[in-house]
Amino acid sequence: MLEELKEKVYKANMDLVRHGLVIFTWGNVSGIDREKGLVVIKPSGVDYESMRPEDMDVVSLTTGEVVEGSLRPSSDTPTHLAIYRAFPEVGGVVHTHSTYATAWAQAGIDLPNIGTTHADYFHKAIPCTADMSEVEVKGDYELETGNVIVRRFEGMNPMHTPGVLVKNHGPFTWGKTPAEAVHNAVVLEQVAKMASIAYTINPKLTMNPLLIEKHFSRKHGPNAYYGQK
Repeated sequence: MLEELKEKVYKANMDLVRHGLVIFTWGNVSGIDREKGLVVIKPSGVDYESMRPEDMDVVSLTTGEVVEGSLRPSSDTPTHLAIYRAFPEVGGVVHTHSTYATAWAQAGIDLPNIGTTHADYFHKAIPCTADMSEVEVKGDYELETGNVIVRRFEGMNPMHTPGVLVKNHGPFTWGKTPAEAVHNAVVLEQVAKMASIAYTINPKLTMNPLLIEKHFSRKHGPNAYYGQK
């Protein structure tokens, strides 16, 4: 079942390792088949070196129940599902504990758009979610994590800023495919690193808003002209 999507999700998970975004088993990637209403996701706590495409779990988008797979799916599965349900254009979701992005999440502040690299991929600041309540933490925690992400994006286009910092936790990114979600995770980590260094050099730095619009629009939207047709 969904063998092609399993291969894509497996490769995307392995790409997290290749790009140095995960230590041990600190990360996961999923992908969705919208037509079938099924999500493929990495199994929980399985070492990347021993993991294979056939180990990927298939779960129901609506219920979260395992449809196929002998291993328990990622503990973050409910968070992924909440993102898929709320953002219909999303085709892949990534969660990591990459160093710099996680540091910004632990600091509990938005990652501001202060450079053209950021603006090429993320229109706005990468938002940081609010504190989770006692009820949310003690209840269905992973689902509530997804809910706080969705609430943080009210009034925002999630495909224009395809990433979030979950306060005190770490980053989630997404894209139209699992591979694109990984790409955005790599960029998020890099711009978080750049911002950390830039603010150390100049805590009073500013960004030209015209550059943000120029760099974002030349890669996205009807008048995009970056790259090949």
